[in-house]
Amino acid sequence: MAQYSLVSGSVGLITLKNPPVNALGAVVRHGIVDSVEKALSDPKVKSVVICGQNGMFCGGADIKEFGTDMKGPPLIPMFHSLEAANKPVVAAIEGGAFGGGLELALGCHYRIAHSKAKVGLPEVTLGLLPAAAGSQRLPRLIGVPAALNLITTGRHITAAEALQLGLVDQVADHNTVDTAVKFAQSVVGKSLDSRRISNFQCPPVPNVDVLFEEVMQKIRQTSRGAIAPIACVQAVRAAATLPYKDGLQKEKELMATLFTSGQARSLQYCFFAQRVVSRWSMPNGASWDTSKGRPIHKAAVIGLGTMGRGIAVALAQTGFSVVAVETQEKQFMDAKKAVAGMLERGAKRSGKVAAHDKIIYSQNLQAIADVDLVIEAVFEDMALKKRVFRQLSDVCKPGTFLCTNTSTLDIDQMAAETRQPELVVGMHFFAPAHVMKLLEVVYGPRSSPEAVAVAMQLGKKMGKVSVAVGNCRGFVGNRMLKPYRDQAYFLLEEGATPELIDQALEEFGFAMGAFKVYDLSGLDVGWKVRKEEGLVLPGGGSGKSARIRQGVRYSPLGDLMCEEGRFGQKTGRGWYQYDKPGSRDAKPDPWVHRFLEDYRARHGLVARRISNQEVLERCLYAMINEGFRILEDGIAAGPEDIDIIYVFGYGWPRHRGGPMFYANMVGLPIVLERLEHFAQANPDVPTLQPCNLLRKLVASGSPPISKWREAMKNVHSQL
Repeated sequence: MAQYSLVSGSVGLITLKNPPVNALGAVVRHGIVDSVEKALSDPKVKSVVICGQNGMFCGGADIKEFGTDMKGPPLIPMFHSLEAANKPVVAAIEGGAFGGGLELALGCHYRIAHSKAKVGLPEVTLGLLPAAAGSQRLPRLIGVPAALNLITTGRHITAAEALQLGLVDQVADHNTVDTAVKFAQSVVGKSLDSRRISNFQCPPVPNVDVLFEEVMQKIRQTSRGAIAPIACVQAVRAAATLPYKDGLQKEKELMATLFTSGQARSLQYCFFAQRVVSRWSMPNGASWDTSKGRPIHKAAVIGLGTMGRGIAVALAQTGFSVVAVETQEKQFMDAKKAVAGMLERGAKRSGKVAAHDKIIYSQNLQAIADVDLVIEAVFEDMALKKRVFRQLSDVCKPGTFLCTNTSTLDIDQMAAETRQPELVVGMHFFAPAHVMKLLEVVYGPRSSPEAVAVAMQLGKKMGKVSVAVGNCRGFVGNRMLKPYRDQAYFLLEEGATPELIDQALEEFGFAMGAFKVYDLSGLDVGWKVRKEEGLVLPGGGSGKSARIRQGVRYSPLGDLMCEEGRFGQKTGRGWYQYDKPGSRDAKPDPWVHRFLEDYRARHGLVARRISNQEVLERCLYAMINEGFRILEDGIAAGPEDIDIIYVFGYGWPRHRGGPMFYANMVGLPIVLERLEHFAQANPDVPTLQPCNLLRKLVASGSPPISKWREAMKNVHSQL
């Protein structure tokens, strides 16, 4: 609703009331229209102020109305009536004005923002564009280049930046509504012709056609197939080159195309899926939100390699006191220097003071005796981790939560080494840990609800997207990654090149293909793990033993590359060649092509032509099939959990919605048919055998993804 009142004797105050963000639902829109009519027809009212309750102006359109028969006053005529008013209308922006909320403010004659408020047009992140005249008004107000930046990225800006751009007229440090009321009184009687943005011409831009061509080329490269950013550029171009009325028509046409697109559905699914995983419930019905975890004031990080350093920085930047422990002298000294640099760079980006004082360094495990929570981040070796957990159990005070940053190992084995196994959970961060948004919280058979709640809440405080998953090898993300990587190697054996596979995956929307990722992370990382597990045969083995182990196909290609000293970017040679070690400019390497030809000849393999479509189907459907197995095993609570993990942790293109949503969009019968085809052609690859849950869903008519949980009800949960 919108509440109307008369304040200071002559100001009509309209307060939006629709918690939590005062979204512009039908009731609110009706309230605005009615309130504006009252204010304009009341002779006592000389000016109008629009604000939101509870320190929030307006979060935009009500996304729950998307895809429904929207009722109530449409936004564009409502904003036009505000702009056409013969009394000054002032927006008092507290908290935030996003999407339709900012478009509402742009329809007002003046905008006053609190110093801590933020504004933005994030529609592009939902596969849309600001289609309530935002794409037409914003460029006219702040200029084309600045508007392009805000609209195509969807980023939020501070009140200070908004003032600098000319988006707001004044910034208030205290009560914004009082400031806006006084401001509204001060402009009574002034001409409003110069305040109606739809009458403006866009500020002139030299070589406007060249500007738009350059921006469009850049957007095509960075959007990786997403259509909304391109439509946003086209809408802003209409603002710059057409009269307002014609630009508005172009905005409407572009929005109509986007609104019904699969990409918009995918992006909006991601938006809601993020909410679903944050409200995930335990088998006993308790939710992480309501499970009470003890507050964490002081934390420790054990092991200051790449992951430990990032975790320590993330904790310190969140405001926690951190004890960072590393027993190796050289690693200890290197880590102190590296962490200091990371904190400085983070402070420079955020404009805050570097949190050096939050971290205490030590080479002695006794230094963590009084912490509330420990995150172990030592090398991925079970014997080492068990030893560390035995030491933690001896050193830490009773009740300390013990977390492991393992990416694949069984957390129950670590918990078994402690006196209080119920306090052990996995906290699988993603590198770099102070940047990447995803956190897999791994819940073992003995983990208590309180321990999981603490880990989930800690992740939330750190700004992470936290997803609770069950305990199995690789959990969700890395378990699904293995069949994807296996297929990439098998395709190389059958005739593909690293460039062909990577091109297909990058055209699909991944930032990097599989083999560029190998080179970035280092081929030797997985090689060390495989050697410890006894999976590496010298020289890759010979004959059939190299490729079939215990009846299952295996590719030794990665091991053979490591034996040649080709570890990726760090050595300047991997699946690609680089001008120098550490360079990121991947170039095709003729040596790799000869290496693959020799390998095929040695094993009697005849190269064949492989299409981009086969690359996608083999790699992605194998991954998706494992996702169905994870759901069947109860390791993930629902498809949303898997999709959020892949979007935020593994570079799955957001406009594809996540692997499980993508399977739903392709059609489950098609995915099943192609898996059956590939399984028949590759009987020694069990991960291609279609999962029973997939077969069950297809047999029940392929219900939409929102109904999959019904089919999973009889599935035993590991959580």
